[in-house]
Amino acid sequence: MTVTIAVAGKGGTGKTTFAALVIKSLLQGKNPSILALDADPNSNLNEALGLEVEKAISEILEATKDPKAVPEGMSKHMFIEYMLSQAIIETKNIDLLVMGGPQGPGCYCYPNDILKGNMDKLAPNYDYVVVDNEAGLEHISRGTVKKVNHLFVISDGSVRGIRSAARVRELIEALKNEIDNVYLVITKISNEEQLDTIMPEIQKTGLNFIGYIPMDEQVVEYDLHARALFDLPDDSKAVESVKDILNKTVLNN
Repeated sequence: MTVTIAVAGKGGTGKTTFAALVIKSLLQGKNPSILALDADPNSNLNEALGLEVEKAISEILEATKDPKAVPEGMSKHMFIEYMLSQAIIETKNIDLLVMGGPQGPGCYCYPNDILKGNMDKLAPNYDYVVVDNEAGLEHISRGTVKKVNHLFVISDGSVRGIRSAARVRELIEALKNEIDNVYLVITKISNEEQLDTIMPEIQKTGLNFIGYIPMDEQVVEYDLHARALFDLPDDSKAVESVKDILNKTVLNN
């Protein structure tokens, strides 16, 4: 049975780093198949994973608006399905789909329905689906991702960031999608004193605070030199913290 893990939070909180390290942790000592879905318009999960992207889903959906783009003898439905299959970046254990930036004007109901149908076919082929969302959870609310087993809401250690995470909770409650578990993760924590200071705000969110990621100089160094965060060493503070969080949630059998 496929386990779907989603990560949400405003830009700059470290959610893409968290998503990449979730994938890294799932692979440690095991050999699962993982579909990574970059659903953030500011797509950079591929960089965190060290993968090259040639085409995003948004480009495919945009192309469907031009009738001349569909090859002769191929239906629009077949064309979209073919292009979607070409957009999957495949590696030994990780396949990646990038949703891309906002779509232009016009109705995308038809191609989006096809996208949802293809996701329904794709997901059961993997042990895990890991979705890096924007804060608005657009693709969950739209139904592209129908069910989420574990949703991690990411905030940095600022009061504003934590209050923003609380608003994500309000959005989750308004969704009709099935979400089994929702957790709050705080990133970029310098020390325990900082955590103690913001704890009252954390408690106000009503979210299940499951752990924090300390400031990690190795993450800063990798970002500085555009190195894939997926390649961080196992003794990295961030890697160890994400692994601990997964052991308490996703891997807690």
